[in-house]
Parts: sequence; structure tokens; C-alpha cells
Amino acid sequence: MKIFARPHQLPPRVSAAAIILNSGLDLIHADEQRAAATHGMAAGAYPFLRRMDPALFTRLLARSQVALGAALLAPFVPSLVAGAALTGFAAGLIGLYLRTPGMREEGSPRPTPQGLGVAKDVWLLGIGLGLVVEELRDRQMSGCQH
Repeated sequence: MKIFARPHQLPPRVSAAAIILNSGLDLIHADEQRAAATHGMAAGAYPFLRRMDPALFTRLLARSQVALGAALLAPFVPSLVAGAALTGFAAGLIGLYLRTPGMREEGSPRPTPQGLGVAKDVWLLGIGLGLVVEELRDRQMSGCQH
């Protein structure tokens, strides 16, 4: 596994990190009302989260976002690791988009105005998958050269 991100991987990593880190830092100091709203939206899409305390959920989400953003910014975090973490996070956001009523037009994957903000997070999924696929391909190619 490559230890340092390659120069061409840094722009998408930094772009994703800026958004995720900002979101996490903003969420760290969420009041009870914001925590309840954040938790409610997540629990609506992922029912197993209903058992979790809204404040705890929001703190954990915020800390996870800060950690993910920092990992993406740190060039010594392997792109395979950072990409896999970003892919998982983005898949959760896309799941939220697909499972929350009112975010998509009836019978269509196209977003409603309310869903546009979350639907646009598909770019995070693309960056994460791109990092993972590139690293796995390079690993496979270097294994074939022996």
C-alpha cells in the first residue's frame, strides 16, 4: 500500500475534506434542537439509529466527519484507506437521500428541491470510489509485474 497520496490525488481529497471537515466542525456545537433534527433525519433513513440518543449521535457524527476530513487532508494517510472511508461515508449520505421521503421526485432518482443538497453528495462517492479503484488497480498491476 502506498503510504503517501500521489500529487494528482490531492485536489479531490482536499475538496472533499474541506466540505466534510467544515460540516463536522459546524456540527460539534449543535444545540439540542439541531441534534434532534439531525438524528431524526438519520433515524428516518436508518431505523436502527432510533435507539441512539440524539445528542450522542450528533457528537459521534461530528467527530467522525472531523476525523474523515483530517484523514483526507493528511497526505500520509494512504489513498486506499482515505478513499474507503470516504466511500462508506458517502454511501450513507446517498442512502439517506434514497430513503428519505420528499427528497426525490415520485418514481424517479431525480432530486426535488429539498433533496438537491444531499443528492449533490454523489460527488463524494465518486471521489472515494476513484481513490479506491486507482489504488486497487495499481496494486494489481504491480503484482502482475513479478
